[in-house]
Amino acid sequence: MYLSKEVKADIFAKHGGKAENTGSAEGQIALFSFRINHLTEHLKRNRHDYNTERSLVKLVGKRRALLDYLKKKDINRYREIIKVLGIRK
Repeated sequence: MYLSKEVKADIFAKHGGKAENTGSAEGQIALFSFRINHLTEHLKRNRHDYNTERSLVKLVGKRRALLDYLKKKDINRYREIIKVLGIRK
C-alpha cells in the first residue's frame, strides 16, 4: 500500500509537530496533499477511473475546508503550510 504507518508518521512528524499529533490542521492538510498527489498520478494513467476521480474531488474539498479554517484562525500558519506544500491559493 502506498500509505503505510511509517509514511503517515513521517508526514505528521514533519508537518504536525510530532508523529502522535494527528489532529493538527497542518498534518491533516499534508496527509490530504500526499493522497491527492497519489490519486492524480493514478488518474493520469487510468483516465476512465471515475470512482477515483470522485474520491479525488472529495479530498480536494476536505483540504480546502481545512485550509479555509486555518486561514480564518491563524493566517501565518496558513501561509506557511501553503508555501511548504506548494499549494495554489
